Amino acid sequence: MLSNTDVAELLARQAQQEAGTLSRAFRRASRSAFLWPENVVDVVAQNRSLTELRGIGPFLEKQIRRWVDQHRQLTDRPPAIRQDFISLADARQLLATKPAWSKKLRGDLQMHTRWSDGSGTIAEMADAARERSYEYIAITDHSKRLKIAGGIDERALREQALEIAGTNQSISREGGNLTILRSIEMNLNPQGEGDMAPKSLSGLDLVLGSFHSSLRRIDDQTERYLAALRNPHIQILAHPRGRIYNFRLGLKADWPRVFAEAAKLDKALEIDCYPDRQDLNLTLLKLARSAGTRLSLGTDAHHPWQLGFIQLGLAAALRAKIPDERIVNFMSIQQIKCWIAGLHETKPLTSGLNKVQLK
Repeated sequence: MLSNTDVAELLARQAQQEAGTLSRAFRRASRSAFLWPENVVDVVAQNRSLTELRGIGPFLEKQIRRWVDQHRQLTDRPPAIRQDFISLADARQLLATKPAWSKKLRGDLQMHTRWSDGSGTIAEMADAARERSYEYIAITDHSKRLKIAGGIDERALREQALEIAGTNQSISREGGNLTILRSIEMNLNPQGEGDMAPKSLSGLDLVLGSFHSSLRRIDDQTERYLAALRNPHIQILAHPRGRIYNFRLGLKADWPRVFAEAAKLDKALEIDCYPDRQDLNLTLLKLARSAGTRLSLGTDAHHPWQLGFIQLGLAAALRAKIPDERIVNFMSIQQIKCWIAGLHETKPLTSGLNKVQLK
């Protein structure tokens, strides 16, 4: 029986055989397949239109129905650039077998707003989080050097703090239990250095560090990761590999060494739940589990509805058998603050280019 991930691969292969607009349509549908809430074969069996599914029009429906009717099977693995992705339908089925797992989730630790490249306001993201009964969310808009994503500078970060404080006050007055954490997704250069003044980071609740450049290098990048983890200003390394489905394979590294360093420093690596990323993937999550590394879950949401992507990360962590105590999002807000305070109290490493002292 074809799974949605199988259909995604068939669509991607068909895109390679087409040209122009048709190729782009197949390619878009391939990426959309990971977001379909139901298995495509079930929709067909119920005699419903596949146009209910994201990215599918009448032409693509006919093609997919032919594959289903022919009981099409994949006889070989997808190329590495499309391997090890979970569909939302499969994630939901897996999570349904362990309902207690999802109930441990207390918040989402990566999302973007109109302050950078998101479409929702802070209040709108908070409302979406409250609908999910979250205890906290982290607003992690991009930092200033990532101009393509509307990165914010130190002044804008201070202005954003006022809006976050006002929204937290409004939620409290309404009797809500959600806390919005002040955070940022700080752009890191290949040497692991951030682009924001240390003083501006000292008032934040949480700092994510991310690589957004030199992501197609094929040589070993272990030293880049070690430098980033040793940066005293970040607590979480976000979407570590930098992979994107059918677009970019991501960086190579001595991952057991990277995870061991993160565990030693008590820093976290992120499971980015965005469907195109799913980074860390299952293979690397198993290595992280062996090393005892902390892991955080972030949807990387750019719209309020995308907070639902968290199911992909929850399913990946469950499939990899990550212990509860290693998942940051299963901690209470007080536990998170204690963890971060402990990192701040640790003497910063001063090797290489990371000689910035905490303020």
